[in-house]
Formats: sequence, structure tokens, C-alpha cells
Amino acid sequence: MLTFSSLGIRKGYIKSINELGIKIPSEIQEKAIPILLRDKTDFIGLAQTGTGKTAAFGLPILHKINVKSNKIQALILSPTRELVQQIKRQLFKFTKYSEERIFVEAVYGGEHIGLQINNLKRTTHIVVATPGRLVDLIERGDIDIRSVQTVVLDEADEMLSMGFKEELNKILSATKKGDRSTWLFSATMPDEIKRIVKVYMHPDAPRIEVNKGSSVNGNIKHQYVRTTIKDKTDHIVAFLDKRESQRGIIFCRTKAGTQSLCTQLIEKGFSTGALEGDMQQREREKVMRAFKNKSLQYLVSTDVSARGIDVKDLEFVIHHQLPEKLEYYTHRSGRTARGGRSGISIAFILPIEVEKIHYIQKKLNIKFKEVDI
Repeated sequence: MLTFSSLGIRKGYIKSINELGIKIPSEIQEKAIPILLRDKTDFIGLAQTGTGKTAAFGLPILHKINVKSNKIQALILSPTRELVQQIKRQLFKFTKYSEERIFVEAVYGGEHIGLQINNLKRTTHIVVATPGRLVDLIERGDIDIRSVQTVVLDEADEMLSMGFKEELNKILSATKKGDRSTWLFSATMPDEIKRIVKVYMHPDAPRIEVNKGSSVNGNIKHQYVRTTIKDKTDHIVAFLDKRESQRGIIFCRTKAGTQSLCTQLIEKGFSTGALEGDMQQREREKVMRAFKNKSLQYLVSTDVSARGIDVKDLEFVIHHQLPEKLEYYTHRSGRTARGGRSGISIAFILPIEVEKIHYIQKKLNIKFKEVDI
């Protein structure tokens, strides 16, 4: 059995990750870390959400930092502020027992830009950023990324689906191509990702694909229930009633639908919170904090708002409606079965949506089972 020591990780980092419960490398860590530690190279890692990608790129980045330099040497791009904050926290925890002091700053929308500019005036080795806020800082001249040696595109497919194509082009163009290694991590490989690979990365970049043939975690059971518009909420309630101690996320397509379903579940006595794009940042953080510390049992959320929720013990994901985009099914389902656990992804569909179930099965190479509630 491979260990982090045999992969080349230093003792201080091993002690830190062991304390976090990370003791055996996941498949993406096992395959990516030796390459990223050993070589100065571009890299493509295809792996589902929840498979340990942060450690797969984070540990090699920490090893490559020259602490004698106060310049920004690594840049990690991620689609949402929640993910950015999460990655920064993870890197900080990884360095708990390190002999070297490595400084990480996070920049993202929703926080006053002046505060982030002041933070960047301090010694900063790694910047974790959302693309939009980073471009703002570049255009204002408040950040210098010309010395960056490693750029990580985390959840690359999601950044593109959220409309960050232009920002990613600007950021990659602002770093020196010959001196820069680009590490791309994604659950899926749509055409826009292939274009970025072609334009900004070496054609012979190593490519690692975990669970090849399926972009969805193999530990997830995929199920669907036929229902009607009138009975859908009652069927979801019946599902929750049978799982009194379990926790999960319920996905809705719209902000209004999210709030409506959350209200209905609260009225029926369920410990539930809503997460959607029109909420104030303070309110969003309050709900996410309550869900993570188990004050809330269920979360009702839109697709984009659920990004960055890293809760390992979620037993199920419910699709109140099937997502509009195929890749959203991958990201939704990836909220459960994290860290090697198993989970259920269950869709409550109208009879006319059975064909869409067949389409998802074929495209994602998964198998749905019809169940009764």
C-alpha cells in the first residue's frame, strides 16, 4: 500500500494531514503527487468532486515554494468564494507542522477589495482567488503575478460554466507561459476546457483520469422516483421521514423554488436552511456555518450556491428537479459519497422526464434504479 511518505511528501506535512484524518492517499493523490513533485510540467487531472483534489495539488505546491522570496509564486483559481476560503483553510492546516512559514492570501468577491489589497502588501507566496476578483486586482495594478510559477485551475469546468472564460484568458495571458506550469483539475472535460488546454498548456502534458469512463463517483447509488407536481413535496417528505438521522442537500433549479421548498419543509418540522444567490453574504455564511456544524440537518440550494460545501458525512443528495446542464448532475451528486464513503443521489421526476434520466445514464455512464417511496 502506498503512503504519503513513499509519494515524497515531507514529514511535517504528513503529520498535519494525518491529524486531519488523511492517512492513505486517494487515487488522484496517488497518481498526481509524484508527477507534480518531481517535474516542472503542465498537468491535467480528471477526478470527481470529493476525491481529494485539494491535497493532490496543494501539497506539491507547498513543496515548491521558496520561502526566501517574498514574491507570489503560485496561483490557485476556483469558481466561488466558498471554495477559495476552503482551499486557503486547507493549505493553512497542511502547514501546521512545517518548518517553513508559507503565507497564503485569498481574494474573492463579496468582501471589501481594500482589505484584500492591504493583505496582499504583506509577504504572500500563494494566492487563492476567484477569477473575477483577481482580474479586478490585476487591472487596478494591485497584484503582480508575473513571478507566478504554478497556476492551478480547480473545478475548471465549473469556472467556465459560470461564465469566467474571458477572465481565465486574461489571467493566463498575464503570466509568463514559458515559466509557468498549469495544473488543470476538473470533473468533466467540455469543449471549452479542451480549448484552454490547447492554447495555454503543453500538448504532451501528463493526463490522469480517475474512475475512467465515468465522471461521477462510483460509490454513489443513482435512483429516481416518478411523481407529480402536486405530490412531489409529500414524496420528498416521506423520503426524509425514513432517514431521521441522515443529512443531505436538496437541489432546486431556481432561487424562488429554493426558498419555497425550504419554507414548506420548515413548516413540516424539518431542520432546514436555504442557500441561493439573492441572499446577503452574511446570511449565506450563517446558513453554511449552521449546516457544517450540524445545527441544520438539510440544506435546500441552487446549483451555484452549493459550490464550496465540503461536508464529508452527507448520506444523500435530492434532485427536486433535474439540472439544466449535464455537468451540474456530476457536481450535485459529488456532494455525497465524499472521502471514500457511499451515498445516494435521488431524483424526483415527472413521467415526461424519464427520457432525460436515460440521457444522463448514457452520457455519464451510470445506472439509475427506479424506486418507490
